[in-house]
Amino acid sequence: MVANLSNKGADGEQELARKVLETEAAAILGLIEGLDGQFREAVDCLFTCRGRVIVTGVGKSGIICKKIAATLASTGTPAFFLHPAEAIHGDLGVVQDDDVVLALSYSGETEEIIRLLEAIRRLDAKLIAITGNPESPIGQAADVTLSCHVSEEACPLNLVPTASTTAALALGDALAMALLVRKGFHEKDFANLHPGGKLGKRLMSVDQLMHTEKQLPCVTYNTPMRDVIYEMSSKGLGMTCVADNDHHLLGLITDGDLRRHMGDNQTILENIAADIMTKKPITIPPTMLAVQALKVLEDHKITSVVVVNHENTIKGVLHLHDLWRTELF
Repeated sequence: MVANLSNKGADGEQELARKVLETEAAAILGLIEGLDGQFREAVDCLFTCRGRVIVTGVGKSGIICKKIAATLASTGTPAFFLHPAEAIHGDLGVVQDDDVVLALSYSGETEEIIRLLEAIRRLDAKLIAITGNPESPIGQAADVTLSCHVSEEACPLNLVPTASTTAALALGDALAMALLVRKGFHEKDFANLHPGGKLGKRLMSVDQLMHTEKQLPCVTYNTPMRDVIYEMSSKGLGMTCVADNDHHLLGLITDGDLRRHMGDNQTILENIAADIMTKKPITIPPTMLAVQALKVLEDHKITSVVVVNHENTIKGVLHLHDLWRTELF
């Protein structure tokens, strides 16, 4: 992209910005036609890797490498960034024979990476190259070579790495997403790797939030109502499950049930749990996501729900308060 550098003012800056975005978008779109068997081989290589993926590059390419490594790690592939200059000065010991080295060099002639080639081959680690010049020394030495060639940079001087680094980043994302699908990586896996983030909390499953064991309010069907009320009061969830002797769910008693029966029945304490319980209450499985559980509570206008497995065995109770820390509302 060649631009008029003397173009000043807001209009000129906006025009330049538009050209930069158009050039970088074109660089990414230009990669599509180049996707071939080499891309599939790269995914195969990463999928069968029994070690780690070590991503390496220098300068702005190194910054892109850090992003690619972070994306791989966050989607279930052990990966980290290794600066090639530090590698040849002692850090090469982190590379093992069952690792895959993913090297990014647009020119394909980065001296620090070239100096690594002999060591990588000696260790028998696999090498995937992302380069703008597949015929370069690094491109030729790699087991798999992916082209991120662009016709021009977005820089008006055609000097600063802009479109080329954007293209390399997009190609790295494409690799990571293809690998994610190949591995069968799902929402729950993502949540397990992002426990501190808001998205990870939203993707937590019910079994990570529900009340279980001693925190779980539960009585048997023949429990006297005096003991039922004590169980509800001591557990503080405003309800209790009613189960058979094998812990299968038979019904549910809530504070609302007690109030309704007390209004009609002055001798409620003479009853047992089975007399008062609501049969066939709303239930959810322990694998349900927190965001889905919230919708169940909202749709049915309830504050708690029983969690059961496929055999209708009680596994826990999820209360609306348990969802507060997930930042769903």
